[in-house]
Amino acid sequence: MITQETKAMIVKKYGDSPKDSGKPEVQVALLTARIIDLTGHVTANKKDVHSRRGLISLVNKRRTLLNYLAKNDITRYRTIIGELNLRK
Repeated sequence: MITQETKAMIVKKYGDSPKDSGKPEVQVALLTARIIDLTGHVTANKKDVHSRRGLISLVNKRRTLLNYLAKNDITRYRTIIGELNLRK
């Protein structure tokens, strides 16, 4: 589970202000943190299909936001990809 402190730290790092959670970079970073957390649960509990479905939904949301960034501002896209180590 991601704590409020972790969320606040991510928003502060990727947002313009400590309360700016609307930027795509902030949303991608928050989704990435949730995906990493949920991946550990899904690998430990193979039969938990409901959590696996939620994980796939989160990955799809992140992919949609990344596609939006790539289409509108390629430099911001490359920056967030590099900072979060999403591509090899």
